[in-house]
Amino acid sequence: MPSRHSPAHAEPSARSGAGSSRQSLIAAVLCIAGTVVALQQTLVIPLIPEWPTLLHTSADNTSWLVTATLLAGAVATPILARLADMVGKKKIMLVSLAFVIVGSVIGGIGSGLGALVVARTFQGVGASMIPIGISILRDELPREKVGGAVATMSATLGIGSAIGLPLAGFLVEHFSWHMVFWVSVFSASLMFAAVALVVPESKVTSRGRFDLVGAVLLSAALLCLLVPITKGGQWGWGSERVLLLFAASIALFAVWAPHELRHNSPMVDLRTSARRPVLVTNAASLLVGFAMYANMMTTTQQLQMPEITGYGFGMSVIAAGVAMLPGGLAMVVLSPASAAVTKRFGARTTLLAGALGLAASYTLRVFLTGAVWQVVLGATLCSAATAFAYAAMPTLIMRSVPLTETASANGLNTLLRSIGTSTSSAAVAAILTNMAMHVDGHDLPKLAAFKAVFVMAAIAALASAIVAAFVPTAQPASASAPSATPATHPAPASADKDAVRGGDSREIVATGTLVGLDGHPVRRGVVTALASDGAHLDWGRVDDDGCYRLALPGAGRYVLVASAEGWATRSRIVEVTGPGLPQLSLVDPLQLTGVVRRSDGSPAAQVPVTLIKHSGEYHADTLTDGEGRYVMPLPPGGRYVVAALDAEHDATAAASVTVLTEPVSADITL
Repeated sequence: MPSRHSPAHAEPSARSGAGSSRQSLIAAVLCIAGTVVALQQTLVIPLIPEWPTLLHTSADNTSWLVTATLLAGAVATPILARLADMVGKKKIMLVSLAFVIVGSVIGGIGSGLGALVVARTFQGVGASMIPIGISILRDELPREKVGGAVATMSATLGIGSAIGLPLAGFLVEHFSWHMVFWVSVFSASLMFAAVALVVPESKVTSRGRFDLVGAVLLSAALLCLLVPITKGGQWGWGSERVLLLFAASIALFAVWAPHELRHNSPMVDLRTSARRPVLVTNAASLLVGFAMYANMMTTTQQLQMPEITGYGFGMSVIAAGVAMLPGGLAMVVLSPASAAVTKRFGARTTLLAGALGLAASYTLRVFLTGAVWQVVLGATLCSAATAFAYAAMPTLIMRSVPLTETASANGLNTLLRSIGTSTSSAAVAAILTNMAMHVDGHDLPKLAAFKAVFVMAAIAALASAIVAAFVPTAQPASASAPSATPATHPAPASADKDAVRGGDSREIVATGTLVGLDGHPVRRGVVTALASDGAHLDWGRVDDDGCYRLALPGAGRYVLVASAEGWATRSRIVEVTGPGLPQLSLVDPLQLTGVVRRSDGSPAAQVPVTLIKHSGEYHADTLTDGEGRYVMPLPPGGRYVVAALDAEHDATAAASVTVLTEPVSADITL
């Protein structure tokens, strides 16, 4: 007979089940939306040979239908990802989908090249949705579900692209080419409604003003970089406009980087991006993107080559597209496996496995050319390895950046992958064009050209593995016993070394200030939040106004650790009850101090004291006070010499000091 207390016990379980179902629905909606966005990359590709005839223009002009999408995605992704962190991830995701819908409508009703280029540009903006979606998964899912969902979201690129080729081929063969765009209108509108109804707005946001100048400079620099990369083969790599655009890109990046370092709320936080885990992961991402895209660029071409070439199979557009489906499905099917590897061995191991697997797969592709099943097998192996590599990257990024900046950090990672794919596209096109043979009145690539592409991609994948080996290994999370205090949020017992902290309905974003002894803001500091058991929760940079923001699991007791250049680190236990944090003060400046005395023991007042590096370079100088004391800001760690000169008494002396991270005292006797 059921106990009269059963309903009370069942109620939390029911709430938990409902919450889990809602979380699964959120993840499903985001992953399907990512697939819809990925479709935009490939839906027009089967029509590439026919666009010049359909639009009554040259092949050079119609190539902008692909280039415009690529450029729009590269430029929009870091901008919209940054806005997502600032004003709300759901809002910007809906904006991204709205661009796809508007662009698709323009393509559906347009008939000229100009209209279609505009349409493809708008569709390209949708690429920003994937890094934003990954960030939402972090905010909304519990820790144990984040890894698998992020892996699946990362795999949507593969499944979307794989579906796009056969779908586009079917639509073109049975309907007008306008139907390609109307399918995008329908699917993107459906996902717009789903996101609006299902996905909640994240509470985790950053503060500050949008860096408009940084956005303009970055956009211009990226355009000047990517346009010649994508058009270099047609315009000539040594042509004047290609060289001028590359030079302009270098100049714009040279102006943009110092601006970002000075800005209070930069478009891209270069200091965070320069942290070793983020920097190395982004470098590996660029190389993996380069290697991955060679698979997408060559497989359908290889299958569609006429049999007269001696290696082609003469497959139709639809058949070649269907041959890509196993690879796309492999990316989705292997997402849980990649998440399990990450949980057991860490995200670095997953990235290494993916990169090495990609190198091995391309090596096999050099030999797997004699039958359709061999080509499909090689392509599927490449896709499977890519799934592992792509699943690890967001985890490595999000574990190393503040929780209020996950969207912009993932956006930068996506941008670098886009640069890798753009460069790969140009390199593949150059190889296939230059290693050609004349067959039946046409210049077609030799089999050796495809093999050269596979070797190039294998080298890039191997290089990414070498780079990934330098990603720091996270320490395993320690098990924590549950606390009797509800406000305490211990890290769950897990062997997952790279688990990203999941979202929580109680999660709050708290704001505080960091000041010095005089009460003035301490600039460029860092504040880290720890749980009461020592588990790392979040960290944030202090802006020029002394403000910082931390994403905390909820109200409770936390340890805040503050550090800034020139100050001794300080920690403090705080009770958090809302979005406001107690003011933190740094009270111990890091200084080099000492007393200069004469040989008779009297203080040497108003004598110059100079600090030089042990290698002889000047660093700083000051004067002693009336009691012979001197004070200097503590220099960077290293070996130095402090020299004092008493010209009035014709006396001088020096002392060697070693600076670490603690205040240093060096007395000098003349």
